[in-house]
Amino acid sequence: MISLRDIPQDVFAPLEQALRNVRPGVDAAEQARILSVDNGVAQVTGFTDLHADELVRFSNGVVGLASSLGPDRTGVIVLGRTNDLRPGDRLRRTGRVADVPVGEALLGRIVDGLGRPVDGGDRIDGEDRLPVERPAPPIMHRDPVEVPLQTGIKAVDAAIPIGRGQRELIVGDRQTGKTAIAVDAILNQRDSGVISVYCAIGQRASAVARVVADLRRAGALGRTIVVVAGGDDAPGLQFIAPYAATTMAEHFMSKGRDVLIVYDDLTRHARAYRELSLLLRRPPGREAYPGDIFYIHSRLLERATHLRKEHGGGSLTALPVIETQAQNISAFIPTNLISITDGQIYLSPDLFEKGHLPAIDIGTSVSRVGGKAQLPAFRAVAGNLRLSYSQFEELESFARFGTQLDEDTRARLTRGQRVRAVLTQNQHDHLTVPEQIAVLLAATEGLLDDLEPDAIAGAEARLRRAVREDLTDLGQEIAAGEPLTDDRRQRLMDAMRAVLEQDDGDA
Repeated sequence: MISLRDIPQDVFAPLEQALRNVRPGVDAAEQARILSVDNGVAQVTGFTDLHADELVRFSNGVVGLASSLGPDRTGVIVLGRTNDLRPGDRLRRTGRVADVPVGEALLGRIVDGLGRPVDGGDRIDGEDRLPVERPAPPIMHRDPVEVPLQTGIKAVDAAIPIGRGQRELIVGDRQTGKTAIAVDAILNQRDSGVISVYCAIGQRASAVARVVADLRRAGALGRTIVVVAGGDDAPGLQFIAPYAATTMAEHFMSKGRDVLIVYDDLTRHARAYRELSLLLRRPPGREAYPGDIFYIHSRLLERATHLRKEHGGGSLTALPVIETQAQNISAFIPTNLISITDGQIYLSPDLFEKGHLPAIDIGTSVSRVGGKAQLPAFRAVAGNLRLSYSQFEELESFARFGTQLDEDTRARLTRGQRVRAVLTQNQHDHLTVPEQIAVLLAATEGLLDDLEPDAIAGAEARLRRAVREDLTDLGQEIAAGEPLTDDRRQRLMDAMRAVLEQDDGDA
């Protein structure tokens, strides 16, 4: 038998060191129980120390967000289904707020409002985890919005320019092409280096699937994050989804990257928050919305900005989508968002029914950044496009009641009709900046006046091909920000005249 005295003392040294490092601890986690469960909200009691917006975990693994704190009970927004929750079930604190993974690993993935994959792929291990609710950058950390974000849509880039760091609202009745414009803006960033985030709130699964299919078909899904909180998901997930998507985008902005985020749409987001607020017994206000409905959208959209170089130099451009009813843009939620954003793109159902696509009403739409976010050549060509086009529409409406028109009026009507035909554009048909400038210059300078409206599309295609193949150097200069000098304008005009005259001769 071996005696303990025969064992070397250094054998027990690691064990003694481990015992010295052991410290008694107390598990500070608290438990509570459910009093009642509604659709998306649970009333709980038993917590003695709980913070606002703290995550709690129910016994079935579903998490919730502590929202309405009271002395006897707490209202918890359930971030998942409530079918399996029953009164009396236990829940416990987590000691942390809602957060999501961020980083390159999210690109090309489809996730829910908590950053969990819903595309059937592997678990996402991000570079970090950041809270979904974060303060907006201070004013002194922001730079002016001056760099354009090209959408490839002539009516937008020419008349309603969007800059990197801007918040431009897309508003219109249902089925007027709001999502199509937002998706086209994402697809057009293929060569710009801009990362995109598409946040679907309350949408049907089929509609989200079509957007994902368009992104995948165009090769844009690999540089896009898709955050989905569908109409069948819990209202809590629909409420938290846009904040989570913004946090994912802010990570890239802090690294000096340019990001485009689309919220589709904030009407359903407001309705989800109204549902939660009513279930939480909060006092209803106008149209039964709670009093802080303006604040939930302002604190979201204020996070979109262009940072100064010393604070990262990145930008976050927001394109929130809002749905109106019967063209009523003066309703409660639309007016709130119009006052928060830096302009709006209004889509008219009347133009949509007439086949003028995209159905953008240039007279009602506005960009408060304006020409500051346009290239110099664009400003030279499209500077007075909004005014002249609005005058044409007014003149056209009056001309319907007249029987005789003078030559000047007929010429202005002809020019306006050609400009409107040029602004018509098929979905996913994106134009580069030189192509847009050439086509708009040809329309505004009268080169297309002798053509029938049905022949405008063919002439536009020939002009675009000439810019790509014969004026490559001029196109590169324009895209690089060089002004449209008289020499460049004359060279462009001569080339376009030659193309149009050649085609007339061939005909």
